[in-house]
Amino acid sequence: MPTLILVRHGRSTANTSGLLAGRTPGVALDERGAAQAAALPGRLAGLPVCEVVTSPLQRCQETVRPLLEARPHLRSHTEERISECDYGDWSGRKLAELTDEPLMEVVQAHPSAAAFPGGESMRAMQTRAAEAVREWNARVERDHGADATYLMCSHGDIIKSLVADALGLHLDLFQRISVEPCSITAIRYTRLRPFLVRLGDTGDFASLAPREEPGEGDAPVGGGAGAP
Repeated sequence: MPTLILVRHGRSTANTSGLLAGRTPGVALDERGAAQAAALPGRLAGLPVCEVVTSPLQRCQETVRPLLEARPHLRSHTEERISECDYGDWSGRKLAELTDEPLMEVVQAHPSAAAFPGGESMRAMQTRAAEAVREWNARVERDHGADATYLMCSHGDIIKSLVADALGLHLDLFQRISVEPCSITAIRYTRLRPFLVRLGDTGDFASLAPREEPGEGDAPVGGGAGAP
């Protein structure tokens, strides 16, 4: 079965503004995010990527654009099921304001029970994304062979939920996973089990330096802005 390269979109204007973008239209990459996207073709130069699948949201489309320009033979597909979690009424709000919402404690500690007002549940988010990956695995293997490698560009919570699925982790543990903007995560699927072979690789160890966190032990909803 194929190897899946999961790329989180580059840093966005919402990330740097401290907003939970969700599916709000018009959220673009910021200057750093554009530079991260421009570096992506070089980072993936040794990989024979056969297909690109991307979330419909602008920040993901902008992230894969340099790769598609560098490899004009690549086919690009938009996949609604790997779009950002529908945060409903939380979309577009300041993350600092959301920390006091009673639901935030559930999102952090018991995400399988979290459903966003006017939006979707985190459980439904994981289910649709995992179904999309399984269908794309079958499609890529059919069209390109069992050793093929393909890429999906998606969002922090989506990628974290897919990693949890691959590792057999309950969704309630997925907040222990971190993927920074434009990081690369790789999952090699086989007939019997997936293997996580890269997680949140940015190639930049500066992101490991201590820094102030948004809350004691809290995971950044939506994925956060990454290292300063």
